[in-house]
Amino acid sequence: MFSSFEGPDRRREEDRIRKEGRLPPGQALTFKFPVLHYGPVPPFNPAAWDFRVWGEVEEEKRWTWDEFNQLPRTKVKMDIHCVTRWSKFDTVWEGVPFRELVNLVGVRPEAAYVVAHCDYGYTTNLPLEAMLDDDVLLAYRYDGQFLEPEHGFPLRTLVPKRYFWKSAKWLKAIEFSAENQLGYWERGGYHSHGDPWMVDETHVDGERFQNPSDLPPGFNDGSDPF
Repeated sequence: MFSSFEGPDRRREEDRIRKEGRLPPGQALTFKFPVLHYGPVPPFNPAAWDFRVWGEVEEEKRWTWDEFNQLPRTKVKMDIHCVTRWSKFDTVWEGVPFRELVNLVGVRPEAAYVVAHCDYGYTTNLPLEAMLDDDVLLAYRYDGQFLEPEHGFPLRTLVPKRYFWKSAKWLKAIEFSAENQLGYWERGGYHSHGDPWMVDETHVDGERFQNPSDLPPGFNDGSDPF
């Protein structure tokens, strides 16, 4: 899939990563950072931008860009896996730990799901327990620099144990919900959990789609160079 335009080193590195048990079923290593998203890249105005947390919380909160940048942040090295079958390894991200957000707003016992709300009305959903892993971030820096706009600047969720569409770009709000609210791609047939390592009789190479026999509209299987 990728060897035709990334060279023989890609194949050797992929073999090494596979032997380490870090390459999920059906995935291929890439050295590049493909850009895939629905719709245009939104403009960013730091004076007007804000980030909101609401829903099943003790205290709803809102931060300006300057205020958000004052929150505690951490750096995490992680592997990322796209549902279009590419994986990128040892990427370094910085941002606010999601657990820090939980501590700041006080999540109610009724909360069982998290909905990421983004520009242009895009959403994606995950169980709260998946978001509480210690490597989940609200990320705004990559490889020592602020994110590029096409990769989600000013803010995106980062959930490395799930397919990368679950790491929502251009994040505007987080909603804690008692109900599972399917997001944009999930309503079109993508899997609600999106675990690349979950393999069973139905999902032979990860939780890509609710019905693996049907490709959802707009799916790119990664066969074309990025």
